[in-house]
Amino acid sequence: MTFLFFLNSFLLGIALAIDAFSVSIVNGLSEPKMSLARTSAIAGVYAAFQFAMPLAGWICVRTILMIFSSFQKFIPSIAFVLLTYIGVKMILEAVKNPCAEKNPERRVLSLTTLLLQGVATSIDALSVGFTIAEYDFFVAFVSASIIAAVTFLICFCGLKIGKKIGECFSARAQIFGGIILILIGIEIFLRGIFSI
Repeated sequence: MTFLFFLNSFLLGIALAIDAFSVSIVNGLSEPKMSLARTSAIAGVYAAFQFAMPLAGWICVRTILMIFSSFQKFIPSIAFVLLTYIGVKMILEAVKNPCAEKNPERRVLSLTTLLLQGVATSIDALSVGFTIAEYDFFVAFVSASIIAAVTFLICFCGLKIGKKIGECFSARAQIFGGIILILIGIEIFLRGIFSI
């Protein structure tokens, strides 16, 4: 493992964490009273997905390349559907329950929503399996670990930023956050279409 390997893994981590960073800001906006432990746990979930997806892609490339290649074209659509679903759900909850706007600490991100966000923001990392396919398992594991560590730090910062902004204008944060999630889903979908 060379310096270039570590640099490439670090840069991959940054590139892959951008969507999760944006969603982290949204989560911070929606839950401005989030504790430090919860912030760390949420960033940890995104990091875990960013760790698992490249390794899953590596396994697919090493074992079932043909199936993975045909699945890859659906990745942007899956991310779009998941993020749009979560965004619309957030907006509807804010509109149906305006009392929650007066008590922003009551808006808590559910585990199901967090896991859906984790899948949606990391599913494109499956493709990284192609770029690390030449590595043996240990080196691929180290690369995925670096990607996860970078993702954790970036998402932790995103959650902190979102919390600060959410404290300033929490009354409209959930609707704003839902709109942002839908826009991120559209961006992932369009990026996937135009890269094909």
